[in-house]
Amino acid sequence: MTQQYTQLGIFSDWVDEARRQGPLFPEAAPGPETQRLVREALGFGNGPETPQDVRVEARWERAGVAGEEVSWSVGYGPRTQAYMLKPAGAEAPLPGVIALHDHGAFKFYGKEKIADGPADPPPVLTAYRDTYYGGRAWANALAREGYVVVVPDTFLWSSRGFPLEVMLDQVGDDTAAALAMFPPTDGTPFEIAQYNTAALFHEHIASKYCNVLGTTMAGVVAHEDRIAVSYLLSRPDVLPGRASCIGLSGGGNRAALLNATDERIAAAVIVGLMCTYPGLLDHNISTHTWMLFPFGWARHGDWPDLAACRAPSPLLVQYDLDDDLFTPEGMTAAHDRLTRIFADIGAPEAYTGQFYAGPHRFDLAMQVEAFAWLKRLSGDND
Repeated sequence: MTQQYTQLGIFSDWVDEARRQGPLFPEAAPGPETQRLVREALGFGNGPETPQDVRVEARWERAGVAGEEVSWSVGYGPRTQAYMLKPAGAEAPLPGVIALHDHGAFKFYGKEKIADGPADPPPVLTAYRDTYYGGRAWANALAREGYVVVVPDTFLWSSRGFPLEVMLDQVGDDTAAALAMFPPTDGTPFEIAQYNTAALFHEHIASKYCNVLGTTMAGVVAHEDRIAVSYLLSRPDVLPGRASCIGLSGGGNRAALLNATDERIAAAVIVGLMCTYPGLLDHNISTHTWMLFPFGWARHGDWPDLAACRAPSPLLVQYDLDDDLFTPEGMTAAHDRLTRIFADIGAPEAYTGQFYAGPHRFDLAMQVEAFAWLKRLSGDND
């Protein structure tokens, strides 16, 4: 009997037909073949992945952190801006971490959502952090724990975003209509709300361009994040060889992609971005970024398989039990699948799943647990 999907209605039988056309969400075992299929599905990973024309734009020290504003070219588009953070006064090389900002339907800012620069954040970011990050710049807190942390903007955000006028030329009517219907009421300045709204519509256009150009949004973002890893590991104040990665939501999406495609990642922390694809059907497809849906990957495996394809490389996933972006059943199924993947290769201890009551966020308690896990399992003593 055909399962009925409210969101598909009279097209509910489309899902069954898709399954008849070929495998959907088969379990993909970790290893070189699955890693190759991930790379193939993502696209945009066949050239040099080193930052070009690196510049240090500014230096500062505050609240126990020595910071630099760094920029580089990825070879196309505007320069990438990034923060580099480490404990003030640190002299010996330290482990490296790439801290990955979220999506949040908030593209006006990127790195600034999770990291402090030389000045206090504006009120809109303070409110954002209160909602999602326990009220603090967690990348700075992680640096104070004894890491060199790089926090880069990525494709479509902040310094790597499209200019507003370019987006409005394509999605201006949609943007104006959305703002007229839902004007900002939370104190967000109009220019930021306008940019974020336009960028939300424009992501669909950017993803179409990715498809025409033989890649995916996920592939371009992962490519740029691997360039950031190359920068991080090129620094003399970073222990050589490997780094870890961590992020919430869209940042957790980026962490999964980076962990899957870069053997230099020693450990990954994915927060608030783990579910099976079947667990999204009829519930959460429309609320997620194109980064979660690399074209064609569902014929090879499920999202947990992609995240774990480098197992037994250590993986921590933190789940928010009341996260309205996922179903509890989909998160539990993903946890069970990851547990089985790591057990099947004889490394059950390399995967940790932690469940927290509450909505979509990476709060202080979760940060404490994630930082402690990194200390234990990120390969800091390799």
